[in-house]
Amino acid sequence: MKPFRLAATAATLLLSLGAAAQAQTTLRIGLAEDPDILDPTMARTYVGRIVFSAFCDKLFDIDEKLNIVPQLALSSETADDGKALVIKLRPGVKFHDGEPLDAEAAKFSIERHLTLSGSFRKPELASVDHVEVVDPLTIRLVLKAPFSPLLAQLTDRAGMMVSPKAAKEAGDKFGLRPVCAGPYKFVERVQQDRIVFEKFADYWNKDNIFIDKIVFQPIVDATVRLANLKSGGLDLIERVLATDLKDVRSDSRLKVATAIELGYQGITLNIGKDKAKGPLSQSAKVRQALDWSIDREAINQVVFNGEFKPGNQWVNPDHPYYQSKFPIHGRDIAKAKALLKEAGVTTPITVDFMVPKGAETEAVAQVVQSMAAEAGFDMKIRVTEFATSLKQAEAGEYQAYMLAWSGRIDPDGNAYVFLHKDAPQNYSAWVNADADKALDDARLTSDAAQRKAIYEKLAKLELDDQAILYIYHRRIIIAHSTKLEGYKQMPDGLVRVTGLKLK
Repeated sequence: MKPFRLAATAATLLLSLGAAAQAQTTLRIGLAEDPDILDPTMARTYVGRIVFSAFCDKLFDIDEKLNIVPQLALSSETADDGKALVIKLRPGVKFHDGEPLDAEAAKFSIERHLTLSGSFRKPELASVDHVEVVDPLTIRLVLKAPFSPLLAQLTDRAGMMVSPKAAKEAGDKFGLRPVCAGPYKFVERVQQDRIVFEKFADYWNKDNIFIDKIVFQPIVDATVRLANLKSGGLDLIERVLATDLKDVRSDSRLKVATAIELGYQGITLNIGKDKAKGPLSQSAKVRQALDWSIDREAINQVVFNGEFKPGNQWVNPDHPYYQSKFPIHGRDIAKAKALLKEAGVTTPITVDFMVPKGAETEAVAQVVQSMAAEAGFDMKIRVTEFATSLKQAEAGEYQAYMLAWSGRIDPDGNAYVFLHKDAPQNYSAWVNADADKALDDARLTSDAAQRKAIYEKLAKLELDDQAILYIYHRRIIIAHSTKLEGYKQMPDGLVRVTGLKLK
């Protein structure tokens, strides 16, 4: 009898081990690019924000209707004069290294965003004069002046909290092994290959986390990404091509989740840093001529099967802050040529057109090139790796730059950082004192009607001077396996993992 009992025990053990192995679930997500540094203070890419959403919770988040909701915070209260924001923190929150997220840690994170050399969060939090600890779970942000977009800023990287202990120990290497307070903790990163996270046992909202491991895989080619999803090599992919939508929808093993983005795709024009001093940088009329040569709806139909939304401002035409006083105009080659004649320039006008690598972006650039040629522009397309293109944009090493912005819930987040003379992403190097005043004034009031009137002034100034030609607003298209349950798409384009289950 003894051998029988041993055999039975061994069989039971094997069955339980098999069940445990089966229970280990891994969500594999295909990204369109490899993110930049995984440090919320230093990072700036959209694809990085997707990765952060898995491991770096924020003080606040958004819901489907763009309402701001608490995440690591429990509540907030703005002072009557608008010059202070009191934030109560969620109790019992731990960082991935076991350290507590208390008021001192939150103060450290915000001060790090404000003071770390090279921080991209500094302009987002520029209104903050200092941070005070009120009690162990309460902080007060004391402002230099009222700043209406502050709560919205705290729903993104500026609101992400990092472990003070880990950040101090790692110094400028923190992005190599980041430690936050999100549902998953960092395991490893192999550049251009994978980023691996595992479930954090002490996560504050662990009852809503059902998947054990997440692996992000950068696959630049959209066709290859989709092929991997179809073969089962991936469970979810971002940035499905609009031209592939029909194919995805007809596959019973796949589901599609979409939303029109908060951001935009545009062509940034180098005004202030053009070393060649080409006609495009020297004359607003030449920039206006380029704009009149473009047919936005034709681009939408030809490249995107009509799935995207043409636009001409930093928010989409359905957004409450869109300025309907300045509607999207059609294409007018005669007007474009007349403007070039008024500007007294010789055609063809050669333009160094920097375009980040990617099927859709390159396709749009080719259509723009063809359209602009009829007006007298020779758009020399220069396909560039995305991270390299950002560096070259900062240095002013381009004349026109096809650049997408993933968008923010407050209009300030789509405009200030690109259009204010002191802003770090003003790649155009556009300087306009009236525009700067409008951008600053819009931050001082929380009244929607007043802000919209201020942004109307800004829209006129920008559309006259054309620092950025806004072309269209993408439809965020996420495709995933039917094995993945509970997925919802938010307009910010991020992939939220809370509540997701894998069958």
